[in-house]
Amino acid sequence: MTPTVGQQVVDLRLDRRALRAERARVAWWRRLVRARLDLAVASVSGPGPLGEDVAFHLPVDVGVHVPRPSELGVVLAGADPAAELARVNELRDLDSRLAVYLAGVDEALQTTTNRLVSHLAGSPGATLAAIAELPGRG
Repeated sequence: MTPTVGQQVVDLRLDRRALRAERARVAWWRRLVRARLDLAVASVSGPGPLGEDVAFHLPVDVGVHVPRPSELGVVLAGADPAAELARVNELRDLDSRLAVYLAGVDEALQTTTNRLVSHLAGSPGATLAAIAELPGRG
């Protein structure tokens, strides 16, 4: 039996919800991988100290808050530069694979959204009636 327009709309809304949740998870993992990559690179190259090149261009009340290099170095404490360097390619590959997956999720979400809009535009009266009959509605 072919689902009614209302049921198709409900199914598409559920599909979109699942795809949006998956997109959020993938984006979260990409942020973590990129942050880990930044830490790996920083442990090898060591970012420069803050404030030295601009000390005379900043108001005194701003300049007094710049952290010392030893304070910032705590962020990278315990990192083995050789081990971190070895992970850079692995992390870049992982980020690249996540980017491809994210693009696929985005495409599926867009396709589902287009189908939902098409159903809503094709028979708005039937769709609204079906949605009004859903449990917890009306």
